[in-house]
Amino acid sequence: MKGVGAAPVIRVALGGLARRPVQTAAITLVLLISTCAAMLAAALLVDANGPFDRAFAAQRGAHVTAAIDPAKATEAQLTATTSLPQVTAALGPVPTAAVKATMSGQTSPFTETVAGRAVPGGPADDVVLKIGHWPRQDNQIVLDSTWPGAGFIPLGTSVTMTGVPGTPALTVVGLADSVTDSADGWVLPGEIPRLRAPGTPASAQMLYRFRSAATDAAVGAGIAAVTRSLPSGAVTGTFSWLTVRAGEQSSIAPFLPFIVAFGVIGLVMSLLIVASVVSGTVVAGYARIGVLKSIGFTPRQVVAVYVVQAVIPAAAGCLAGAALGVIGAGPLVLGQAAAAYGVGTLGGLPAGVAAGAPALLCALTGLAALLPALRAGRFSAVTAITAGRAPRAGHGRAAHRLAARLPLPRAVTIGLAEPFGRPARTAVTLTVILLGATAVTFGAGLSSSFPRIQAGVTLVPTWPDVILSPPGQNPRSPQGRQQSHQSFTPSQQAVAETAIRAQPGTLHYAAMAHVQVSVAGLREQVPVTAFRGDASWIGYPMVSGRWYADPGQADVPLGFLTATGKRVGDTVTVTLDGRPVRVRIVGDVFDPDNSGLTMLTGFGTLAGADPGLAPDEYAIGVRPGVAPFGYSHDIGARLPGGFTTGQRDTTGSPVPYMIILTGTLVLLLAIAAALGVVGTVILQTRERARDLGVFRAVGMTPRQAVAMVACWTGATGLAAGVLAVAAGVALHHAVIPHLAFFAGNGVPPSFLDVYGGGQLAGLTLAGSVIAVAGALLPASWAAARRAATALRAE
Repeated sequence: MKGVGAAPVIRVALGGLARRPVQTAAITLVLLISTCAAMLAAALLVDANGPFDRAFAAQRGAHVTAAIDPAKATEAQLTATTSLPQVTAALGPVPTAAVKATMSGQTSPFTETVAGRAVPGGPADDVVLKIGHWPRQDNQIVLDSTWPGAGFIPLGTSVTMTGVPGTPALTVVGLADSVTDSADGWVLPGEIPRLRAPGTPASAQMLYRFRSAATDAAVGAGIAAVTRSLPSGAVTGTFSWLTVRAGEQSSIAPFLPFIVAFGVIGLVMSLLIVASVVSGTVVAGYARIGVLKSIGFTPRQVVAVYVVQAVIPAAAGCLAGAALGVIGAGPLVLGQAAAAYGVGTLGGLPAGVAAGAPALLCALTGLAALLPALRAGRFSAVTAITAGRAPRAGHGRAAHRLAARLPLPRAVTIGLAEPFGRPARTAVTLTVILLGATAVTFGAGLSSSFPRIQAGVTLVPTWPDVILSPPGQNPRSPQGRQQSHQSFTPSQQAVAETAIRAQPGTLHYAAMAHVQVSVAGLREQVPVTAFRGDASWIGYPMVSGRWYADPGQADVPLGFLTATGKRVGDTVTVTLDGRPVRVRIVGDVFDPDNSGLTMLTGFGTLAGADPGLAPDEYAIGVRPGVAPFGYSHDIGARLPGGFTTGQRDTTGSPVPYMIILTGTLVLLLAIAAALGVVGTVILQTRERARDLGVFRAVGMTPRQAVAMVACWTGATGLAAGVLAVAAGVALHHAVIPHLAFFAGNGVPPSFLDVYGGGQLAGLTLAGSVIAVAGALLPASWAAARRAATALRAE
């Protein structure tokens, strides 16, 4: 029979969309959500490639922060440096002051740098406000998020500046981030003179962006050009962006494998869900394909009808999903990613992602419709109609006979056996549910692992609640683990330990000394943290072995073992002050400091090489219910002036942001899977109108019809849930070791053992929940049809 023309093909395709509005809506929504999820996943992949560099570019970070003596250079001379060939942009001169500040409720002052800027933006070093507003009058200040105790500072808190006339108190009106780390706080320029201590010369800074600044040599050349153009002594110091970059990248590095892995998973799952839903649509439409062939449509025209029917709602969904990603979800998720990286902002959704993700999914939709349509197009009209209306002979008969023997209502047993009668359609539905349930299982594992990983990366919350430092040394938060350079004297140790023991909230404490040792076979020195007293309470996660117990024993991370070729149980020689020390490695510990090239031991191990070894910090653990901030204030009141304290601050932790990222993508994928079930079940119920009519004619009630449809999808969902739990757990166990290894560490069992028996049982049922949720709408539709109506549809 001669084929029909192109116009009928278009009419039939559009008519099919109009006849099946719920199916059309399901495909549109699946593509909308999948496009949004794919865009976010792709954006995370893009941003994981050099997040600091992307943030630095978006915030116009300064390649060099130059400290200036305003007495040696006029403002005109400083402005002239912006015209140098090496300089592309500059900000300044910005007046600065080194202040000694005390937070309300604290007694220990700390020294910070405050800069005077009228606005947060500019040609260089945009300061990104996280909360609050920029100072509007002279008694207000915005703090950098790294300011000591910033996580405990609510807006409206008072910061008292000591050592200046009148001890002015400034009100905290905002928290912000500078990707350049140019200052610890910002006030209006007119406030700076009031914050300078008497007799202190004025100071300022210039922030430069150079044409070339990728290497130390290039940055040095830019600094030299600026220095030569100014009077001698005008530049008193410089700070390179490469130093900031190295520090930020080391803190970001452990989480990059997760971002990459979850981005890939989100993208792949989005593609597979779309492919499964669309191919299922064509498979469920075999009977209609047979009708079209019987009235003269050629195989090519049949294929065209189904490709057009899939692409039109897909294109609408892709466009809507792209708009949602760009306008709403993109900024939200990328904002969370920026917060997790600690870089302020990453910029908007990349244009390539915004255009490429919807185009890819739309093309995939066409391909997913094309392949099964090509197969169906080769069927004869009778074969296609038969494939669409009834299962093949013998399919599911045994399952129905076995199910009928179960002591269950007949509607339930029919529903349980139905998946075996149409294995192709069941496979499509199972795949859609499997992908959504796998995402839920994987996301649940990550949500449990992240806090444990963060506890290992920053040793929070088991790392000491309070750090006590000697007089003259700025306090630091316990997770800021830079080397200390000043030790307690014997008399200061006695005062400090007496105060710690007398403080009612003290639960544990240990003295700490930080030294550098040489290790045979390694060119660089290795940082060693030596503890005096029991330090096992600090809670370093153990990969293997045990915590050291006696002098001459130590714990090291995988990075150390790999670099030295040692294993747990081996002995290594370290050299301190020219004296060799034999150390036996008794444990593999998780410690990402210095990329895993560290050592933890007791004072007794190093006593022979350095008999005068003195602590430079005290680590303090407080009793349950005691706030570290309040403890820090109270012990500061017991100590003479000069001693400084820092308390645990978890507000900079990326874990909450990582959980939000995980939850967002998991939710999108689960919704897409549920909508895919809606689409496939609607088609099954429509194509099985005759069966439903027969069941209704022999007495099946609407409630039993709902139960039957829910059971056939629920059984498939349960099978998918079992497979999804296995796949999700395997995926979790594959990703986490890469994250730890990237930080120079092995994987403690606690990072992987996050799934409880009850949780696994619940996750196994996630597939059924997704399936039944997706089936309720079409099941209700099927139950509401009268038997005569269903049979006439046949």
